[in-house]
Amino acid sequence: MKINKKLIGNILFVALLVILLFTPLGFSVKVFVNRLISFSPSVLDAEEQVVVKDYNWQLRTSKLEYINVREIKGKVVLINVWATWCPPCVAEMPSLQELYASYSKEVVFLFIAQDNPEKVSTYLQENNFTFPVYYEHSKAPEAFLSNSIPTTYVINKKGKIVVAKTGAADWNSDKTRKLLENLIAEK
Repeated sequence: MKINKKLIGNILFVALLVILLFTPLGFSVKVFVNRLISFSPSVLDAEEQVVVKDYNWQLRTSKLEYINVREIKGKVVLINVWATWCPPCVAEMPSLQELYASYSKEVVFLFIAQDNPEKVSTYLQENNFTFPVYYEHSKAPEAFLSNSIPTTYVINKKGKIVVAKTGAADWNSDKTRKLLENLIAEK
C-alpha cells in the first residue's frame, strides 16, 4: 500500500481528534476555548423572569453541615451548578471566584457540585478557590432544574430569576458587577 500525503493528513487529523477528546491535554484545550468564547451573561427579559415559588432545597457541605435554600429567601443569590470534570465549568470558575471575593458579603453564593467531594476539595485547593461548595441532599425545586452544567442563576430579593445561564460565562465582567450592584441596592 502506497502512503500518500492525503492518508498522512487523515491519520494526523484523527490523532489530533483523539488527543483533544480523550486526554488531559484535550481537557485543557476545551477549558481554554471555553474561556475565549465566554461572554457576560444576559439578564432575562421581564416576561421570561420566573418567580421562585419553592425554595425547599436541602444542601450539605463536605463536612455534612446542612442548609436549606429557603433560609436565603429575600436575598440576592447566585447559584452555580458545576463539576470538576466539566470543561465549561472549569473555564468559568476563576471569574466566579473573583466575583465571590468581591460580593460574598452582599450576595449569597451557592456553588453546587455534581461531583465527588474529594475531587472537589482537591480542585479547590489546587486553584486557591475559597467559595463554599454544597452538594444536593434533596431534589432541586423545579425552577432550578437543568439538564446541563454549568448552569447559573441570579435571583433578586423578590425571588425572581433574573439570569439563567447554561454554559460558561465571564461572571466577573463589568456588566455582571453592575447587575449585582443594582440588585443589592433594590429594596
